[in-house]
Amino acid sequence: MGGQGTLGPFGLEVVETPTLGDRSYLVHDGSVAAVIDPQRDLDRVTTLLDRLGVRLVAVLETHVHNDYLTGGLALARATGAAYHLNAADDVSFERDGLRDGDVVAVGERIRLTALATPGHTFTHLSYALTDDDAGLDEALAVFTGGSLLFGATGRPDLLGDEHTDALARHQHASAHRLADLLPASAEVLPTHGFGSFCAATQSEATASTIGDEVRGNPVLTQDEQAYVEDLLAGLGAYPAYYAHMASGNAQGPGAPDLSPAQEADPAELRRRLESGEWVVDLRDRRAFAAGHLRGSYNFGLDGGFATYLGWLVAWGTPLTLLGSTPEDVAEAQRELVRIGIDRPAAQSTGGPDDWARTPEDVRSFERGSFADLAQVRHHREVQVLDVRRDDERAEGAVVGSAHVPLQQLLDRIDDVPAGEVWVHCAAGYRASIAASLLDAAGRHVVAVDDDWSNAPGSGLPVAPGGRATGREDRGA
Repeated sequence: MGGQGTLGPFGLEVVETPTLGDRSYLVHDGSVAAVIDPQRDLDRVTTLLDRLGVRLVAVLETHVHNDYLTGGLALARATGAAYHLNAADDVSFERDGLRDGDVVAVGERIRLTALATPGHTFTHLSYALTDDDAGLDEALAVFTGGSLLFGATGRPDLLGDEHTDALARHQHASAHRLADLLPASAEVLPTHGFGSFCAATQSEATASTIGDEVRGNPVLTQDEQAYVEDLLAGLGAYPAYYAHMASGNAQGPGAPDLSPAQEADPAELRRRLESGEWVVDLRDRRAFAAGHLRGSYNFGLDGGFATYLGWLVAWGTPLTLLGSTPEDVAEAQRELVRIGIDRPAAQSTGGPDDWARTPEDVRSFERGSFADLAQVRHHREVQVLDVRRDDERAEGAVVGSAHVPLQQLLDRIDDVPAGEVWVHCAAGYRASIAASLLDAAGRHVVAVDDDWSNAPGSGLPVAPGGRATGREDRGA
């Protein structure tokens, strides 16, 4: 679930959600606690509270999130804690609004000072943690949300192109404000940046301080113009479901229902497929390739399940979940409620033979490596489909390959060249998703289950993306 540590005299619990690239935090004094940016499946936090034997008195949001639905309001209501976010945020529920400089007292000693740090959003707040009446120059840590991240900042383009430049400049100023106000020893505790598409860039760091960021973060080492130009040049695509998160958070998400969905038999599964609903196989890509229900899609629990499912599915499409075990289906439900997909239409457990009405309802496709692909091309004509993002392809691509980023594939099936298609991504997970979409559309597909780093030495011709394709690419 995360880790634990200390911040001066206080305890710190980190609740990680690696599949979305986010962290929530619980800080306590052994008696009372505050939680910052909790996820929707709030039972992870209540379990922590019970284990620690502390009472929750404050829930704080750094911003109205764009990448997940918050559990903050529901958690506050369930525990009687005060719910804090920026007083300027336009929300449809009662909350304790904060402004720059306001202090939230948690027990006798914990103090959290709200600091206006616009950039990721216009109303973004960071929270500096101090002991009792200590000044900001003695802050122990700062909860930075989507502002100052490890070696990066939160992306400034989620509120629309018309605001991106202004928010990028705000982000630069906000980072410098934190660096000026807080001591070099203060720990930086961001919400985003651990694989989240809310981060403008990614870092390998697992911990940081203000001093570390001053020495190495571009937002603090570059002047404003250089930072803005580099930041905007590096922004890539982000998940389509983000469009629904801010409005959902402004309405005040309730507690999720994680009880099992109704069971579906083979006839029901076929009926749902034929009516255009999604039947999602949660097994890993090797199991799916070896045998799966005809027409089902593969979004394995061993990768970015919720991110990519939420990116591709038309919002509101009923989902039926297929898993090897009830525990797998329950895990998928938990992932989905975090992005606002609250209830599966149905579920079923077992394997393809349990889900198919007839043997003809079970399909399979081949898997291969980049070396296999290089060998096959000596013997017969095959097509190569690259489903990576534009920024990934720019680093290199198979000469002559077609390019359709995964998030566009359902709308661009007709752009995939005819014939046998070998589909690849960077490591195999997205290639399996793409292969399942193509297989469901009746195409002859082979999934490249290999790491892109193996492509240059495989015998395949690889060149920079701009020179690699024989077809016109469309941006992500």
